[in-house]
Amino acid sequence: MKHSSNRRELVYGGEPRANLLPLELKAKRKGRMLRRIILAASAGVVFFMAASIGAVSVQAGVAQADLAHAEARTNELLLEFAKYSQVRSVPAQIDLTAAARTVGTKTEIDWRAYLAEVRVILPSVVTIDAVTSDSGSPWEDYAQSTVALHNPRVATLTLSLTSPSLPAVPQWLTNLKMLPGSADASPGSITRSESGTYVVDIEININADARANRVGGGN
Repeated sequence: MKHSSNRRELVYGGEPRANLLPLELKAKRKGRMLRRIILAASAGVVFFMAASIGAVSVQAGVAQADLAHAEARTNELLLEFAKYSQVRSVPAQIDLTAAARTVGTKTEIDWRAYLAEVRVILPSVVTIDAVTSDSGSPWEDYAQSTVALHNPRVATLTLSLTSPSLPAVPQWLTNLKMLPGSADASPGSITRSESGTYVVDIEININADARANRVGGGN
């Protein structure tokens, strides 16, 4: 017949142990240890955050210094650019002036020189009493003659001549055709004055060959 009973085994020769501390004291010790762990962890987090902020601040400071250096260099370049901008604009101003001169002199005719050549062609006894010149502009073509047989022209020279005798107008017109740039010539009125001299009006149409071309590209 078996009997079941709760029996404790006795250990002979073992180290006697007994925990006589109150439970409240043990709980306080555990609480203090837990607080120390929490404080240490918090201190580690704070240190990590401070280190991270410090690193970011250093990087920001370096970037700010680089930006300031770049801005200073840019200002220096702008000052140098402004210093030489007038020098660089000189060629453009020269080109603009040359272009303006080319346009302005495109239709220019040296009337003084042209009249000197007319004077050589006319008989020495004939005087030039009045001269009227008319020419186009660089912005507008000269009006053409409405006479069918007249050639293209860029200017017109009208002369009022006085001859002591009956003028040989056809021969004058033939000679005037030898003028440089002479397109054609036609007589106007022929009148006899009270003194017996003859007054003749002649119109000379002039083409582009008579232009001075002082700058070039006048045609």
